[in-house]
Amino acid sequence: MNKRILKYRTIGDKIFDLDGSHPYIMGILNVTPDSFSDGGSYGDLSDVLHKAEEMVRDGVDIIDIGGESTRPGYVMISPEEEIMRVVPAITAIKNNFDIPVSLDTYKYEVAEAGLESGADMINDIWGLKYDNRIADLLSAGDKSVVLMHNRDNMNYDSFIDDVITDLRESVSIAKNAGIPDENIIIDPGVGFGKVVEQNLTVLNNLARIKEELGYPMLLGVSRKSVIGLTLNLPVHEREEGTIAANVLGYKEGCRIFRVHDVKMNRRALDMAEAICTAL
Repeated sequence: MNKRILKYRTIGDKIFDLDGSHPYIMGILNVTPDSFSDGGSYGDLSDVLHKAEEMVRDGVDIIDIGGESTRPGYVMISPEEEIMRVVPAITAIKNNFDIPVSLDTYKYEVAEAGLESGADMINDIWGLKYDNRIADLLSAGDKSVVLMHNRDNMNYDSFIDDVITDLRESVSIAKNAGIPDENIIIDPGVGFGKVVEQNLTVLNNLARIKEELGYPMLLGVSRKSVIGLTLNLPVHEREEGTIAANVLGYKEGCRIFRVHDVKMNRRALDMAEAICTAL
């Protein structure tokens, strides 16, 4: 595989250089009552727009809308309910801000409604394996996709090798549907289908995963349990751990960072970029 898929790519109407040195921030905006960190905070459209405005002011590059909590032990909601949550939020943000919007979903019906409402990208926690019809939607609309590693079991033979193999399967689904390489981003899936020690191992092998697959990598570690359990901290005291993981991830080649606190991570990653690009 060509290890340099494409230097520049478009998400929405913005150009992203995911093969360069610049870190991009994806801000998390969950329109859910039960997400582990911000559940219930943005149930009203005025709250959604206020949060989006804050993110834009703080330097966000993409806003990721989620309508179903995927915290450990989550209860799946119907596509209809998820659509009722995400479509008004997507529409309101696209009508009020010039910012790419990602939709965090693995359900075909939700992806279809979200893309019709203006979403620029699908962030699929099952890497197109839950419903691969989403791949056809993305191909037809020339939209980008984040393929996250996930499993419904933890029966690994050789952990990192298996993570890479699983992600290759997701890439194959995307490419077989006609999604071009330049529209594919991978996510190693910190917090999904892995115990704490395996999550730490993933974070220590990001460069290898990126090198083996050859695609730009998104890192989503913000406030997750791997930080809480490692540092013995509750959800709202995990920002330092988040920043540490993201800065290390930047050094290992990640270029998109999915976070709750845009301002703090923007500053930390901009500093990391300045240090790493100094002559």
